[in-house]
Amino acid sequence: MSTQRVTAKRGIVQDALHRADGFVSAARVHDLITTAGTRIGLATVYRQLNALAETGEADTVAHPSGQLFRACTAPGEHHHHLICEDCGTAADVEPPDESWIDQTAADHGFVVTRHVMEVYGVCAACR
Repeated sequence: MSTQRVTAKRGIVQDALHRADGFVSAARVHDLITTAGTRIGLATVYRQLNALAETGEADTVAHPSGQLFRACTAPGEHHHHLICEDCGTAADVEPPDESWIDQTAADHGFVVTRHVMEVYGVCAACR
């Protein structure tokens, strides 16, 4: 985890991300900030969200609509997500057995250096 100077803009982005429910786009975070009356550029929001993801303060996932972010509920801990495709609500989940990843990789002649697991579905509220 790198240490970065916390700037006013980073704090504003982080606060907006904490107010958002589940995984949201940078555009949604930008909307939350500007609706509250603060002027900030969308490119700045993207930069700050990516900086938060680099330090583990935000989770980020690839989604067909683009990169999504949420305030990390377990900073510094490796974890996986169950994500609603409609509203972005998310839950941290444990895979059944992480040793499966290592064994599957070994069976194919690989050594695991990292992995990401995101499970997508539709939450009860969106069904």
